[in-house]
Amino acid sequence: MEKTYNELQITPSSEYPLFLDFIMSLSDEAIEEKESTIILRSEDDLEMILFGTETFAKELSSVLGKDIHLETKLLVKENEDWIAQYRNSVQPLHVNDFYIRPTWVENFEGKKNIIIDPALAFGSGHHETTYGCLLLLQKYIKEGTTLLDVGCGSGILSIAARKCGAIVDLCDTDEQATDSATQNFELNHESFHRIWTGSVQKREQEYDVVVANIIADVLIMLSSDLQKAVKEGGLLILSGILDKYVDKVEHKFSSMKLVEKYQKEEWFTLVLQRN
Repeated sequence: MEKTYNELQITPSSEYPLFLDFIMSLSDEAIEEKESTIILRSEDDLEMILFGTETFAKELSSVLGKDIHLETKLLVKENEDWIAQYRNSVQPLHVNDFYIRPTWVENFEGKKNIIIDPALAFGSGHHETTYGCLLLLQKYIKEGTTLLDVGCGSGILSIAARKCGAIVDLCDTDEQATDSATQNFELNHESFHRIWTGSVQKREQEYDVVVANIIADVLIMLSSDLQKAVKEGGLLILSGILDKYVDKVEHKFSSMKLVEKYQKEEWFTLVLQRN
């Protein structure tokens, strides 16, 4: 990658579409439109495009019988390493014994490292709801606990549960999410018992712990199936609940005992026990 690139900014006083078409005919480089300015960037010299556009403005003024003037800037800019900038923006996260990091950050000794690269299937630990679940899983998961992760996304919660000794199943209605979760299990050298694309209704057993970090409306819609998925005396961890909906969710799950209510910012995570 070259250390510098050239940027040409052209702002015509009128007839903007004609100038845009003209510049596009001169160059196959990507063009950015910002308000009334045309921006062209290239590692090649842009002097000839500037000269051609100024000549075009003069000819157009003559043909249309009006004065068309241009504001132009021809700049030389430093090329930036966008990949490095992006990587620097993704910070690892400590959640008690967990250390959630992307692949390009080193392990943290003495912690349970979870490797998750940001992707389309959300769930890198930074959102308040994921954070709350990670915190509570460490408190309630024991060696041999059976767990179902409903709406698994990246698989971060079931990977975390596995690192605490759980036997995990996971599901999501989005195939992209289950594919991502499968890849993340491999990345973390962990294994699951079963994974499927679909919802909780496709389960084949009851679990000691069911975790569902979705949104309040979906939790309410799935309330019966989620409760049935929990063993007698088992726990249901619900998250993705905005403060304005928490009472509504609690009411819908009122047949269960409220064990704990965790709040981070405007988001709630509930721990409920099946009686």
